[in-house]
Parts: sequence; structure tokens; C-alpha cells
Amino acid sequence: MNTLEKEFLTLKEASKWATEFLNKKITESNISYLINYGRINKYSKNGNILVSLKELKEYYERNILNKEQKIKEKLGKDISWDLSFDWLSEKERTKHVHRLHPYKGKFIPQLVEYFLSKFFKEGDIILDPFVGSGTTLIQANEMNIHSIGIDISEFNTIITEVKFSRVNISELQKVINNILKILKNYEKNNQIIEFEKEIKKYLEEFNKINFPSPEFKKKFREGKIDKDYLMAKQNEISDIYQNLIKKYNILLNQTNENSFLDKWYIPTVREEAQKILSIIQNIEDKNIKKSLMVILSRTMRSVRATTHMDLDRLKEPQYTPYFCYKHFKICKPVFSLIQVFKKYANDTIERIQEYQSIKTDAYQEVLTGDSRSIDIFEEIKKKNEDFYNLLKNKKITGIFTSPPYVGQIDYHEQHAYAYELFGIERKDELEIGPLYKGKDKEARESYIEGITQVLKNSLKYMVDNPIIIIVANDEYNLYPKIAENVGLKIIEEYKRPVLNRTSRDKNAYYESVFVMRKYK
Repeated sequence: MNTLEKEFLTLKEASKWATEFLNKKITESNISYLINYGRINKYSKNGNILVSLKELKEYYERNILNKEQKIKEKLGKDISWDLSFDWLSEKERTKHVHRLHPYKGKFIPQLVEYFLSKFFKEGDIILDPFVGSGTTLIQANEMNIHSIGIDISEFNTIITEVKFSRVNISELQKVINNILKILKNYEKNNQIIEFEKEIKKYLEEFNKINFPSPEFKKKFREGKIDKDYLMAKQNEISDIYQNLIKKYNILLNQTNENSFLDKWYIPTVREEAQKILSIIQNIEDKNIKKSLMVILSRTMRSVRATTHMDLDRLKEPQYTPYFCYKHFKICKPVFSLIQVFKKYANDTIERIQEYQSIKTDAYQEVLTGDSRSIDIFEEIKKKNEDFYNLLKNKKITGIFTSPPYVGQIDYHEQHAYAYELFGIERKDELEIGPLYKGKDKEARESYIEGITQVLKNSLKYMVDNPIIIIVANDEYNLYPKIAENVGLKIIEEYKRPVLNRTSRDKNAYYESVFVMRKYK
């Protein structure tokens, strides 16, 4: 029987049908997600999980096709929908080292690939004066294009350097194994393991009874769950939780909250982090040291004492169990980082190995400094004499970058835990267009001046008529003025839709990709 003639489909059949219907890859896991989160019903026959073709079609029409049409109507006809890359799976958009560490505001690698292949060729040298987490440099190397990145945030440059470093994987693994051994011994000497086992058992039974999946999720989405019910259940588990806290003599918060680490981490997590840090500080190999810093930072981001929904935008510390609107059950704070550290350590090694297997011999260097004034050639000379000689003879071919969007993100603050933990100097006052300065007229004028200075300084080290490509959400139409200030002309502008940029912001908007050249 033809799939379209069947009332119910297996997960495999549903995956194949949805892929054809939406013209993008839909996996069996994607279908399972819809079932588990109450988007569609689960049926069964002879032990097989089935879904209704009618329900699946209605879901995709309502949430995908109709949504896309509304977005297209909202953003206009001149939008380059093909630059949304929305047909790609999450795995493809975060391939190899691109998911090595969370970073707000980074663009997807396929966007970089598209424009580098269109305007650059093998052997060229490109510059990203706002390197962020290094997406441009990583993709340039895949295409055998030399690259230089600059960022005022030292931690950003550490993330980028770890992504492309030739770290000794076997030696890194040895250090990780040693860290895990020390953490296990630490946990044996206190009562974290016993506490975690007991509270986990209570939560599993409690959630199974009171928030059965996927039935509860479906009722919740249909508005059939009273908030009083959620609060009552949250209070019920809190009584059990407090009794266990007393039983195992567990501290919930620091004696003071004078620093970020004091405020946002439960004492046992803080102690474990310090043990890892003491090991990192004594490592001589810079690549291994920085790799461990990135792993620990990624871990520390995930184990902050906050709700899962507030992980991106912290509100108040959460030291007790809570109803989680992300997982539709009662969740709790983290008391031990060992499992998270182990998970991210393994993931980091896999991603670095994958990228190392496809790396070309093209040069990659990242510099910590102010792009408005940094001497690019001299700083490269300090790090790589061969690359410096190439630069002097050939010069930089062009720029591909995405500067900060005016008044949207405080780039140092997003990694506040890392700066404090590792004792890295913050230079918030040198950020261009940070959130804390707002979006008023004065902030916009300061932004124009800052980006202008960056481009003028960059042009000193470039060929006579370089290609300048800038990805920007130019809601205040600032870039025509910036281009004019620098002596550049916008020769092309691509408008690409941005869909679901963050977990909180589901509103689609477009950003411009400006292609600039010098006035003739």
C-alpha cells in the first residue's frame, strides 16, 4: 500500500513521508520528539509505534508551512530564503568544532561557506576583525583559505584557538582521566553520591506519577493544566528535598554572594571546579591547557544554579527543585559536575578529532586585541614568521565578519563565569555596541565610529581593492554611513531570514549581508 494511502505510519515511514512533504531531511528521532513532547499522539500495533498521517500532516502544515508563509509575507519578497539554510539538520549546522562551546550571536558555517566560495579562492587571505567563536576561520581552513581573526575578548580567542589547535589528543585524554579519578575520590569522601542517588530515585518516581510523558505534555500544551497543580507538586517534592539536604548535610549556597561564582554555584560544584582548575594551572602544554579551560567553561555554564529555561538569561539563583517548563517535569539544581565534565570532555575530543581529519595546511591565527588599532602584521609576526612573510608579500584579500549588533549582547558578560574562574582580564569598556550602552542616538553614533575605525585600520593591511563582506542586523540603517566613512561602496546586499536564533527569541527577522568594495 502507498504511504499516502495509509492511516497510520511507522516511525520509518513517517520519516520518509515528512522528508518528501517538507523537502528537507526529517529523521525518525524528529518524529519521536513530536510524540514525546505531545505534539502528536502515539499509537501502537503489534509492539510497533505508529503515528497518524493526518495528525502529522496537520502539525507540519500548521507549524512549518503556514509559519514559513507568514514569515515570507512579513519579511518581504526580496528575502533570500535559500540563505536561511533552514533545511539543514541541527547536527549539520553545528558540525565538528562549531559546537565546542556555546556562544551567543554566532552565524552558521554554511553561511560562511556560501560567501567564501562565491567571492574568494584557495590561497587567499581573509580577515575577521570580530572573530567571536571562530566560525570564519574554521570554514576558511576547510576551503584552503588562510585566515586571521581578532577579538577584544580574550576568552573568545581561547575558544577559537582550541578549535583549530593541533592538540595532542592522547595526552589530553590522559589528563582528563586523571581529573575524573580525582573527582570520583572527592565524591567518595563526602555524601554527594548518596544524596544524588536518593533524590534522583525520588524525582523519577514522582515525575512518573505526576507528570507522565507524553500525556502530561499534551495536556499542558492544550491548557488543561492548572498552575496551582504545578505549585502544589513543586512544594510537595520540596519537603522531601529539604529532608534529604538535612540528612546528608548538604550546603545549598555559599556563605556570601560577592562574586558570580559565589552566587550561581552550589558549594560542592564550586569545590570540584577548583580541583579541576588547580590541575589546569599546572599544565605546561598550552594547547592542552586551553582545551581543558574550554571543557571546564562549557561545564560551568551548564551547572549554574538556575532553571533550564533561564540558562541563556539568568534571573535568580535556583537552589531547590522546580517545575521545568522545558522538560515538563520537576528538575533540580546540579550538585556534582563530574558527569557533565565527562560528557563535554568526550564530545570535545570527538569534535577536535573530526576537524583535525579535514584540516588543510592553510594558516589560521587568532589575535587578542582591539581591531580599531591593532598592528596585524606585527602581531602575526610574533606568532608565525612564515605566515607573516606571506602576509607581507600578498596582503589580506578581504574581510568576512559579523560585527556586534548595536545594543544586543554584552559579549564579556555571557562568559562571566569563565573570566572569573580563570582570572582573565575583562575589557567590557572596549566592546563596540554592547547591550549595556543601549540603542539610543548616542549609542548608534558611537557604534558607527567604532566600526568605521575597525575597517579603516583593517584596510591598511589589505590589497588595493579588497572584498569586504559584513553580516549585520542593520535595523537603524547604519552601514551605508559606515561604508561612506571608510570610502567603501555597498555593491550588493543580500537579505537572509534568521529563524529561531535563540531558545527564547522565536521571532523571525532578516539580517543583511553587505558586499562592499572601494569607490573607483
